[in-house]
Amino acid sequence: MTGPTAGFDGVEELLAAARTGLDRLDVAQARAALARGARLVDIRPAWQRARDGEIRGALVVERNHLEWRLHPGSAARLPAAQPGQRWIVVCAEGYTSSLAAASLRSIGLEATDLIGGVEAWRQAGLPLVPGPSRVEQEVGAPDNEPGPAAGLSPPASPEVPQPGE
Repeated sequence: MTGPTAGFDGVEELLAAARTGLDRLDVAQARAALARGARLVDIRPAWQRARDGEIRGALVVERNHLEWRLHPGSAARLPAAQPGQRWIVVCAEGYTSSLAAASLRSIGLEATDLIGGVEAWRQAGLPLVPGPSRVEQEVGAPDNEPGPAAGLSPPASPEVPQPGE
């Protein structure tokens, strides 16, 4: 029996291939695209959004649900998943977002990512709001105030009896 055949020699090669199909945006270009109707989608897990903050107006869709929630033809789509919607994917530093945007493009969606991610947004002096907001909701929406999120703290270790106890 043989193992799987690798299509790439490593993650760097995979990332480079993903980025060849993207018109990646810097912060200024992303803000201009947002002003023209593009939507920002934040794919970071809750612990990163709690630690680093969130971009107001971004739709929070964690990476493991992204394609199902954003494809207009999916039975699990979100209301924002409309035909022709342009998506700008954001992660912490612009690596995972490139892979995710390439995946969205592979299923026919207009998608790209933010070069440098939330870190570039912060370095540009643009505001971040405390997180984490609820998933599949817009950051800063009146009904989506940040609060405690499941999974932000590691589970408590069970008590293990020590010798002599």
